Amino acid sequence: MIERDVQYRVLNRREGEMEGTGKTVNMSSSGILFTTGEMLLPGRRLELSISWPAQLDNRCALKLMARGRVVRYEGNAAALEIMQHEFRTKSSKS
Repeated sequence: MIERDVQYRVLNRREGEMEGTGKTVNMSSSGILFTTGEMLLPGRRLELSISWPAQLDNRCALKLMARGRVVRYEGNAAALEIMQHEFRTKSSKS
């Protein structure tokens, strides 16, 4: 697996949004394991944005957007079960 940058946002946090960054460790069609500096408790709903290595028409950067729930947290890595996903074009401002 190629290591990719991850940005995440917790969707069900009552005290306000929590955001963070990490790196992919492992990905499949049903889940993503990624590093994180924050403890992400199982059951938390997240939205992930992952930089994608391929480009649209060889000129437009892509990102994978995935939503799901944390099913495991160990050490400094969280496992997300993917509930929905889509590819989006990546803003050139980032």
